[in-house]
Amino acid sequence: MAPPTPAPPANPPHTATVAGVPVDTRHWIGGERVASASASVPGAASAATSASNATFTDHSPLDGAPLAEIARGGAEEARAAMAAAREAFPGWAATPPAERARLLHAVADGVEARIEDLAAVETADNGALLRSHRRGVMPRVAHNLRYFADRLLALAHDDFETRGHTNHVSWDPAGPAVLITPWNAPLMLASWKIGPALAAGNTVVLKPAEWTPLTASLFADIAHEAGLPAGVFNVVQGYGAEVGEALVADPDVRRISFTGSVPTARRIAAIAGAHLVPCSFELGGKSPLLVFADADPELAADLAVEQFDNAGQVCLAATRILVEESARDAFLGHVLDRVTKLTQGDPRDEATDVGPNIHPRHVERVDGFVRRALDAGAKAVIGGGRNTELGGNHYRPTLLTDVAQDSEIVQEEVFGPVLTLQTFPDGDEDEAVRLANDTRFGLAATLATGDRERAARVGARLVAGTVWVNCFFVRDLSAPFGGSRDSGIGREGGDWSFDFYCDLKNTVTASKGWARHG
Repeated sequence: MAPPTPAPPANPPHTATVAGVPVDTRHWIGGERVASASASVPGAASAATSASNATFTDHSPLDGAPLAEIARGGAEEARAAMAAAREAFPGWAATPPAERARLLHAVADGVEARIEDLAAVETADNGALLRSHRRGVMPRVAHNLRYFADRLLALAHDDFETRGHTNHVSWDPAGPAVLITPWNAPLMLASWKIGPALAAGNTVVLKPAEWTPLTASLFADIAHEAGLPAGVFNVVQGYGAEVGEALVADPDVRRISFTGSVPTARRIAAIAGAHLVPCSFELGGKSPLLVFADADPELAADLAVEQFDNAGQVCLAATRILVEESARDAFLGHVLDRVTKLTQGDPRDEATDVGPNIHPRHVERVDGFVRRALDAGAKAVIGGGRNTELGGNHYRPTLLTDVAQDSEIVQEEVFGPVLTLQTFPDGDEDEAVRLANDTRFGLAATLATGDRERAARVGARLVAGTVWVNCFFVRDLSAPFGGSRDSGIGREGGDWSFDFYCDLKNTVTASKGWARHG
């Protein structure tokens, strides 16, 4: 009789295997893996007031299956992480810029060496296309780190004179920074913040979204292996109300950067105000796509269909399509033709164009917006509900017409594969601009036109942090990124990031009063 087949080895404690990749499910605090900080923090709160020793389940949007049990941080872990960041700050701030840049490049090297692992885990965790993670998203993580490492070494302002005195501007590290990141592009969006914060000489505590915690844990391993000193980079997992609030309320935090919802940003701002901590907020939008009759019709249709990228879970998405009346029918025909060719399915399949949404609760939210719009008289010319053939979290790419400007579906961010289509009178740029600007958001705008002068006129009048003309989602890190109105506060990218993560100092020196030496 043949011997029995040995069982596969069990995962080590606190480790989950996701897409074939081992992932540690504990926090990363002070250069160590920590399941609970209760035993190491003086005066730690009791279990009744802290989530220490607890876990939460991370489910995959692909099939709803549990991926891992994640350490669930609370007040104790927040204090421990901030204490580690505070202790590491003086040494990291004093580290020469060239050495900080070298270490960031080493972290980027580690990211590039593990692109396949990071891509596979992120797809399992947030449902975005594996091909996109491999070819664009994870390479962009490394690029983000390299950009800010190099930008640090070029950071300078010309000295200038004031009545015989010399002014010299410098960027001083501000202190420990708390970074709270979203689930739609977890590691890439985190790296937009991690790169400049660390390059500036700050220490970091990262709180990733609880729906997508896994690649942040892998990144902690990569940063450690690259030689980042203990306490310079920390990761605390958990829920916003339990650990996020404790982090932003800590008296030692000197910068807070958050990407997410408007209500959460208001809560963070109220807490941070007690210590006058500067905040940077990127809060999503309800961006317009303006299509004029003189636009290239094929290009305009391509731009519209691009808004279904990442199953519509893109803060910048131009979900409100505004078309000049005479171009409506032809434009809609081109869009319908393209949408019928989209493949919705498993994001691990190279042929898939649209994967699942992140979570059953989010799908219900998206569907609620659509159902209420249909009940109010909107028409679904594309989609209009869940993809029951695929089940789970798949929602059909949807385009709604016959919607009122003041309706919920036009005014509120859905954050799913749902677009609306409205028209404006031929030749009426004023009405096009009015409709485009008529929401409480102002993150981005996309404009399709064949007239350069019109592009300049209309683009100048749009309330948006970024305006794309005949293109979409072209993002250079040297450019400022952020929104107006309820879309956020502050700008990320280039020197604007360093302006936020640093305390700017002006040193004024007189030409007289110097001791004479022989």
